[in-house]
Amino acid sequence: MSIPVPDPDLTPEGIIQRARDMVPVLRERQELCEAQGRLPEETNDQFVKAGFYRILQPRRFGGYEFGLPTFVRVMMEIGRGCPSSAWVLALTAGHAHMFSAFFPEKAQLEVYGTTGEFRGPSSTPPRVTATPVDGGFRASGAWEYASGIDISTHFIGGIGVVREGPDGPRSEPRMAVLNRADYTIVDDWDVVGMRGTGSRRVVVADVFIPDYRTIAPPRDAVNARNAPGRGLHPNPFYVAGRLTSIMLLEMAAVAVGVARGALDIYEADLCARKMAYPPYSSRSELPEYQRHYGDAWATIRVAEAAVLKIADDYVACCQREVDEGVPFSDEMDSQLQLLEQYATKMASDAVDLMFKTSGTSAAKTGSRLQRYFRDMSVLMTHMAAQIDRGAEAVGRVHFTGQLAPAAVLARTPL
Repeated sequence: MSIPVPDPDLTPEGIIQRARDMVPVLRERQELCEAQGRLPEETNDQFVKAGFYRILQPRRFGGYEFGLPTFVRVMMEIGRGCPSSAWVLALTAGHAHMFSAFFPEKAQLEVYGTTGEFRGPSSTPPRVTATPVDGGFRASGAWEYASGIDISTHFIGGIGVVREGPDGPRSEPRMAVLNRADYTIVDDWDVVGMRGTGSRRVVVADVFIPDYRTIAPPRDAVNARNAPGRGLHPNPFYVAGRLTSIMLLEMAAVAVGVARGALDIYEADLCARKMAYPPYSSRSELPEYQRHYGDAWATIRVAEAAVLKIADDYVACCQREVDEGVPFSDEMDSQLQLLEQYATKMASDAVDLMFKTSGTSAAKTGSRLQRYFRDMSVLMTHMAAQIDRGAEAVGRVHFTGQLAPAAVLARTPL
């Protein structure tokens, strides 16, 4: 069974250009996106038509399978236009890899259906309790902060399966994919930045989840290599790809895009604004502001180069495992994650520099630079952006060969 792609002639360069062409439109919709507290329907419709959600989706199921370098370039362009829209896109389109690389064929056949429409936000910590029943599990509870849930077709959530053991009940973490009809959405997203991501609560009440729609969290090499979806698609990206480093790359690509968007605004502002004291020249003519611009520009370019190199390295790691049997190891996965966190921090530092050197007018309500600053500030609160944890993880796996304890991994949101 195979689902045809919507646009057979579309190329990686073509889909990147589609993203680039949307930047002005997304900028004009920033205020609408923020006011609605979610991705506007017209934006989602354009994302669907452009094929953005299908970039990492397998060709067999109607995806373009363009690969990670194309994905990050598209996300950077969308982030340049609207931070919230890029966050939603990255954390739904990016999860096509998670679903396609790890979940069983039966689940993929059901979810992709006859159209290949898949927009799957996720919250993978096992916050929802599940009880084993014949053929699967019954689950009740709620997940927090499901970015893009309003435009979802499906949801991937962490469940804690309660099983009886010799020492009493224990909770076994698993990941489950749900249909849109399985869950309700609670609008509890009221924050200072990234207001348009619609990162709301997802609630299930005694919903039945078939066993084949669940997997053990593939966060370590053992679970990743033994996931039931491995080998279903021949592309090394699905055969050998790792979970967490690709998800942190979603964040890093968005962060770089946000910084690039802020730089556009900053440059225009420096050219347009006059100094308040003699010689009343444009800020862009003064060495002080030229230096600020240069510092921000270089920081962003280095972060962007890092993101693109990480994407290439990820693809190379997958290819080496398939071609040469060199494992895509836990250490390499952790190293890529840390580099992604560094790229994210560099992008954030650039935005901080631009905001604090823009003057008080940048802090006014309605200022676009203020919005980029607020959005980046909230992005940096995400658990995935906490660089100290990433550095510790690299050191731990390098010197001891061990990842974080399973209980810590289970609590870490993506």
